[in-house]
Amino acid sequence: MPYVSRLLNKPVTDADGHRVGQVEDFVADLATDSPHPPVVAVVVTHKREQRIVPWSAVAALVGPAVELSAKVTDLPIFELGSSHFMLVRDVLDKQLIDTNGARVVRVNDLELAKVNGHFYVANVDIGGPAVLRRLGMTRLSDRLSRRRADRSPGVISWTDVELLPGDPGVRLRVPSDKIGDLHPADLAEIIHDLSRNESSRLLETLDVETVADALEEVEPEFQASLVETMSDDRVADVLEAMAPDEAADLLAELPQERSEDLLNLMEVEEATDVRRLLTYPEDSAGGIMNTEFATVPPELTAEQAIAVLRQTAHEAETIYYVYVVDAHQTLTGVFSLRELVLADPLQVVSDFMNRRVVTVHLDDTQEAVAQAVSKYNLIAVPVVDEQDRLQGVVTADDALDKIIPTSWKKRLPRFYH
Repeated sequence: MPYVSRLLNKPVTDADGHRVGQVEDFVADLATDSPHPPVVAVVVTHKREQRIVPWSAVAALVGPAVELSAKVTDLPIFELGSSHFMLVRDVLDKQLIDTNGARVVRVNDLELAKVNGHFYVANVDIGGPAVLRRLGMTRLSDRLSRRRADRSPGVISWTDVELLPGDPGVRLRVPSDKIGDLHPADLAEIIHDLSRNESSRLLETLDVETVADALEEVEPEFQASLVETMSDDRVADVLEAMAPDEAADLLAELPQERSEDLLNLMEVEEATDVRRLLTYPEDSAGGIMNTEFATVPPELTAEQAIAVLRQTAHEAETIYYVYVVDAHQTLTGVFSLRELVLADPLQVVSDFMNRRVVTVHLDDTQEAVAQAVSKYNLIAVPVVDEQDRLQGVVTADDALDKIIPTSWKKRLPRFYH
């Protein structure tokens, strides 16, 4: 089966054998019943002039030259339609989202197949040998392809590829119905590898919860660029689905006027939490804390505490630690889920909670928070005000943001969820 890369720049001759130009591209048609689009025209250039020759005028494709069945002056005119696309311009070197490998790959070549005298787009080649083939190292490419034949060949059938119109050009994804099933960290890496236009277009196809989870895995500056073209209503929905501290970080990167408009579109409860976080310095405990956490009163039994958590802790950033507060929200103790599960069902919380709680204050620096997390080997540290009332929690990954690179921090295991 011929590869597009081997046909490019190939000489084109008319019925008299006169050279009329060289192959620049091929046109295929999506508006057919075949899962593999047929090649319907060849794009020929000569001295910077371009001519699109219908496939009916192509007598031979494989050989020293592409032979036409008529003189150049007698060639019919081919009109491009809305279902047509060009293999080189629109597909070659474009990006594929490989959901199996959770990565972005590049179309290095296209393979054509001849069936009943017609050529069809058969496969997309994403392998390394295709790059060598395009560099003219055909023998080395063929040798590597044979060696890898029993392993992953780097070839994807066109039936697993969806062509998406867009500006500029097109984007490909493989397969389109599995993107939302990726882990948020994998989806975030894919978004990083795509261009801004492509990543924004991808996010538009996903549900709000998936977008929120993915955005929480990337830097606020990049978040801001991704939501730049989204409608305010959709961004507000995404912000509501994000953790309050993550939403605050994103809003802080947006122009003040748009940030205020988005807050006004959010539900009152979520907007109130975010507004509160925005009042604290960005690098303070108050600025990086999350206001969603798990609490129980001290007089409950272990059995009652579990029942309360089932009802109230769904939105908590971390549930590994459960904080004990009185009627005034004063922090009086803490216990882990392990301690709760192992406690006698009738044992009162105040009897097994830890009364010596490591805390930080709202105006403590992020460095101070990180030191507390590191010194006491904490998964999260509670944030209190001057009256020791619980205001929020800072998780280890947010606390360590200033100490270790963010790319490493994002890879920390999320064992506290």
